[in-house]
Amino acid sequence: MSSIVELNNEDGGKPTPRTVLGRRLQRLRMEEGLSQRALAERVTYPHTYLSRVERGEQLPSEALAQALDAHFRTHGLFVELLDMAQDSTIPDYGRTIVESEKSAARIQVFECSLVPGLLQTEGYARALFQASLPGFAGDDVESRVGARMRRKQIFEREEPLLYWAIMDEAAVKRPMGGMSCMAGQIAHLLTAAESWNISVQILPFARGQHPLLGGSLSLLTLASGATLGYAESFISGELVESPKGVLGLTQRFDVARSMALPERESLDLLRSYLKGYEEGYEDDDRS
Repeated sequence: MSSIVELNNEDGGKPTPRTVLGRRLQRLRMEEGLSQRALAERVTYPHTYLSRVERGEQLPSEALAQALDAHFRTHGLFVELLDMAQDSTIPDYGRTIVESEKSAARIQVFECSLVPGLLQTEGYARALFQASLPGFAGDDVESRVGARMRRKQIFEREEPLLYWAIMDEAAVKRPMGGMSCMAGQIAHLLTAAESWNISVQILPFARGQHPLLGGSLSLLTLASGATLGYAESFISGELVESPKGVLGLTQRFDVARSMALPERESLDLLRSYLKGYEEGYEDDDRS
């Protein structure tokens, strides 16, 4: 689900996690009789930054949220509000799937042109959002990057989930964010594939057409054994829960998997791309 483009779902007429966070910060600061400059000195962040957070114009970084919780002794309140604000950037059509990721026993994902979201590096995700959200402010992009990175926490569960990712070769051929960014991204894929519960395969160009061209597909198997399907295109997604619909999506995934390179050959292909990106990055430095 790397193409879930986190859109701004805030309703200007209702409080949002972003505005609630800003109001709570202002209230606590004023209750202590502190100016923004005085608080800025105590948490060692610029007062202009705090001002934008209070006005709801910018979300705090996780480090600032933690610093505010420590100063006001709010037991994780600001971190929690930050998490909620970042989650609110996920569009309604993708929220069910993102929530289901947290309890899924197995996730299978196919991506036609992008690295799957749960395997993206911060730099890759940032480059993706900057390209797919033209005109959005920098902190809006950072909010979406933060939300995407937090989704990776599912890999830290006590009972690890099984994760199987298949990518069209186009996902690693396109130099998203430039040579250095892609070198870091492919190195991350190779590291992730070392985990026993994560499988990575590449469907090469040489295989020609396949049934998942032009979109992405996720299949989430829950602990109950039920499976949810999620098919996504440019700016929309569809949650599929009916047995017939899930069966159809599973068939498409199985065909794509049968056409993909075996995992060892896939990792060899990734290493060849990594070498090319590293050499390209070094050539750029020398030019």
